[in-house]
Amino acid sequence: MDLHIINKLRSGCVIPAHPLALQADNKLDERRQKALSRYYLASGAGGLAVGVHTTQFAIHNPKIGLYRPVLELAGETAQEFTTSTNCGEPIMIAGIVGRTNRAVKEAELARELGYHLGLLSLTALKEKSIDELIDHSRQVAQIIPIMGFYLQEAISQMVLPVEFWRRFIEIPNVLAIKIAPFNRYQTLDVLEAVACSGRSDEIALYTGNDDNIILDLLTQYEFNVNGRVVSLQIVGGLLGQWACWTKRAVEYLARIKKIHETKMQIPQEMLTLASHLTLANKAIFDADNHFAGCIPGISYVLKRQGLLEEPRTLNPQERLSPGQAGRIDEIIRNYPHLTDDDFVRQNLDKWLSGCGGLRPDESS
Repeated sequence: MDLHIINKLRSGCVIPAHPLALQADNKLDERRQKALSRYYLASGAGGLAVGVHTTQFAIHNPKIGLYRPVLELAGETAQEFTTSTNCGEPIMIAGIVGRTNRAVKEAELARELGYHLGLLSLTALKEKSIDELIDHSRQVAQIIPIMGFYLQEAISQMVLPVEFWRRFIEIPNVLAIKIAPFNRYQTLDVLEAVACSGRSDEIALYTGNDDNIILDLLTQYEFNVNGRVVSLQIVGGLLGQWACWTKRAVEYLARIKKIHETKMQIPQEMLTLASHLTLANKAIFDADNHFAGCIPGISYVLKRQGLLEEPRTLNPQERLSPGQAGRIDEIIRNYPHLTDDDFVRQNLDKWLSGCGGLRPDESS
């Protein structure tokens, strides 16, 4: 992998989990799919994660046949944006799912299309032993560098114990981990495993805990490992929550990096912001209904901004829960500082018409 991409990954950036734009007939809406990618990159996102949970796992179904087209479209759009703005190449991450044969094929495709990392979901192997999970991970990592993925139990129906993470990190081509169990104990399991691994300088840690984003990023984690203190930071986020209001997410991360660099006291306003963002996530991710409306909730926000036509899903069971849209509307009324509506309004026509948009440092 290019050193620029490795350094970018380790320094930390905003990586939105890319949604899926669908037409009324459930065919890919290429125009809006590309507009979303342009929005994220113009916002200053350091990468795109495609084919992940927010993109809808159904695209991996060969009968639906959208996995390759969606990856291709994001890759092409990212390349166009990089060329037109002279910005650095974004980190391209492909979601990889399924049992080993299928996961290997997806890894091969992602590598063929120029993706840098595979975000490895183990949900299809939830009945397997740790030995089998590690063997599966090794086989995929032989094809493409991988980012581990601790997906919350409400969706994955599995818990990954600390023993798994200690062995997983020993795989040389593991370069990062997305920590997304929505659980403090399980989050610390991953962090402790990394601290004990001897690879803490090599493994980039990204939060996927959409319910605790700001605090995950602000915290300095310390572990006593054989009498030696090992300090860790979660350097960035790969998040569904950052698939909307992305311009604000970039601003949050920049402020947090400055806090760490200057070792300044954490301002109270950042802790208040943390609670506001979690309130927003509760509505958008439909936490009251065990996250049933998570993907439609993200799409609803993007629809309000004009980036999506409607919050459509391939799985008819995935839809906004009763009252969810109203709860999201209320959050937007009460906490308008969380949104980037003005930024989207100023640039939406460009993104929809095929223009790359502004360089991140030129956007307002």
